[in-house]
Amino acid sequence: MGLAISVGALADLQQEDPEGAQWVQDAMGEANVLLQQAGLPLHTEPAALPERNSRAMLDSFPYSFLHYLRRAYAHAALDGQWRATPLPEGEEPGEDPVLDDAMTMFDSHLICHSDCEGFYFPIVFDEVIFADDEHPLLGGMLGSSYKLREELVTVAPALGIFLLGDELGDDEAERVNARIEAEDGLHRELAAWLAAYEACRLSIAHKTAIVFN
Repeated sequence: MGLAISVGALADLQQEDPEGAQWVQDAMGEANVLLQQAGLPLHTEPAALPERNSRAMLDSFPYSFLHYLRRAYAHAALDGQWRATPLPEGEEPGEDPVLDDAMTMFDSHLICHSDCEGFYFPIVFDEVIFADDEHPLLGGMLGSSYKLREELVTVAPALGIFLLGDELGDDEAERVNARIEAEDGLHRELAAWLAAYEACRLSIAHKTAIVFN
């Protein structure tokens, strides 16, 4: 089992899995209730989309990869000069006290989100929205694709990723994929970063939600 990150879920399921498409529509309806309660615009998930080309070689991976990325972000947000090095064998990213402190702040869209469910919407808002017992289809949290991208841009230098502003060039995406394939020691962080960055890029470009499952 692992995390799969996708965009355009409703459009992809319309023909192949009507029941799955209905679940997405129902979940989006519940999400809109929470967005409205927060005073935010409602989200209309596209029922049809053009082809979306992610540059990430992986769009699913073990849940632990996300924890490695969250640890790196917690350090980078605290100290802009911090640079990631491979975590020593036997150490768990979730046990890092810097990440533990960041988790208590509830202000990071990367850190304060479920490992395996929930959505990010192409809407700008600062505070993560938490689902409740009245909205069981959501199961997790609602984040902003824009805020998630901002956090990914923040941690990029610490992972040795070179951006032009907040944009990832094609050559750099290829270089990151090569590092992932070579398992260069930061491949877990890089795989999660690139999959999340590409999901944000496509989410914002096509006005579609990012789905964690």
